[in-house]
Amino acid sequence: MRIDPREPERAGPERALHRVEDAVLAVLLGAIVLLAPLQIALRELFGAGLAWADPLLRALVLWVGLLGALAASRDGRQISIDAISRVLPARARAAAAALTSLITAGISGLVAYHGARFVHSEFQFESVAFSGIPAWLLESVIPFAFGWIALRYLLLGWAEARSLRAPRTEAT
Repeated sequence: MRIDPREPERAGPERALHRVEDAVLAVLLGAIVLLAPLQIALRELFGAGLAWADPLLRALVLWVGLLGALAASRDGRQISIDAISRVLPARARAAAAALTSLITAGISGLVAYHGARFVHSEFQFESVAFSGIPAWLLESVIPFAFGWIALRYLLLGWAEARSLRAPRTEAT
C-alpha cells in the first residue's frame, strides 16, 4: 500500500523521525541558499571567495539530494513510471507494486553496499575533502541514504506482498 500524503499525521517515533529528517533537509538547503550567493558575491565584488565554500557546497548538494530522495521515498513521492499498472486489474496491480518495491529495495541495497565500500576505501586512504575534513565523513550519506531507502522499500514490499495473501472479499 502506497503512503498517501493526505493521510493524518503519523504519531510517535515515526512522526519525530520525519520531523528530524525535514529539519536536517531545511538546514542543509538553507546553508546552500546562503552560502552559494555569498560565494558569488565575494568573487564578483572582491575577486576572491572562501576557499572551503565550493567543496562544502558540492557536499551539501550531495546530502540534500540523497536526503531529499530519502524523504521522497518516505512519502511515496519518488519518480515512478506506472503506465502499465494503471491498466492492470487490482490484484495484478498489487502484485506489481510488491514486486516493484522489492526490486527497488534490492537495487537500493546494492547501491548502499557499494557506497559503503567506497566510503571505507576513502577512510582507509585518509582522503581529505577540504580544510582537514575527511572525505569519508561527507560521503557517508551515500550508504546511509540508500540503506534507509532499501529498508523502507523492503518493508513496503513485504506489506504489499502480505496483502496479496489476504482473502479476497467479493460482493455477492
